[in-house]
Amino acid sequence: MRRRTLFTAGAATLVAGTAAVGTLPAWAQTGDDEAGAAQTWTSDEQWGNWTSGDYTFYNNIWGSGAGSQSIWANAPGDWGVRADHPNTGGIKSYPNVSYTLGRNVSEMGQVTSTNAVGVPTGDGLAYNTAYDVWGNGNEHEIMIWTNWHGPVGPIGGPSGEVDIGGQTWTYHQGSNGANEVYSFLANSQSTEASIDITGHCQWLVAQGHMPEVRIDQIQFGWEITSAAGGHDFTVNDYTLTV
Repeated sequence: MRRRTLFTAGAATLVAGTAAVGTLPAWAQTGDDEAGAAQTWTSDEQWGNWTSGDYTFYNNIWGSGAGSQSIWANAPGDWGVRADHPNTGGIKSYPNVSYTLGRNVSEMGQVTSTNAVGVPTGDGLAYNTAYDVWGNGNEHEIMIWTNWHGPVGPIGGPSGEVDIGGQTWTYHQGSNGANEVYSFLANSQSTEASIDITGHCQWLVAQGHMPEVRIDQIQFGWEITSAAGGHDFTVNDYTLTV
């Protein structure tokens, strides 16, 4: 089970912006400039987190056998991580930006999101770029994969395709031993995506896969399995409209 910390925030229309600039993270000072210049907040702590307005950023190194990871952030549309996790299988971390909705599926309104990310490619890398949406606290987990690389896969086998938000997704369902997991994998992967989060939630309820639940945290980031040698993952743009 991925470790999560729930928090409460008011409803609003949220658009990623820019924030004041702080000091360079340690890895940027050594010459790795892929992730940009000076940042407002950085942390290399396992559970490092920072709240700015309605958003909280989590370093979230939760898996066993993890290496090092440093997160930096200016704003929801301008943040990233430098990860160096060994190629040993198993998810090591889920660095993410999170917002808490706190509405039932039937009353959640039109919740949509866009994102644009920069991700590494090559041998020895394994990760997915994904939304992680939680219902009734941690009872129900909705994952929306927009991009992935290497030997990674969702929980549960595929059980057909579904069209949501003008895109086609392959649907998977299973349990991680602690909660039900409903996964949607984009048939057309992209590092730039537009997501109908309400559409995914309402489809699950309409099909009887998930009961009418309260949607709590809406998170976006990367499940990183391996990034040996150190690699940069960046969010170049992100919006969440609720």
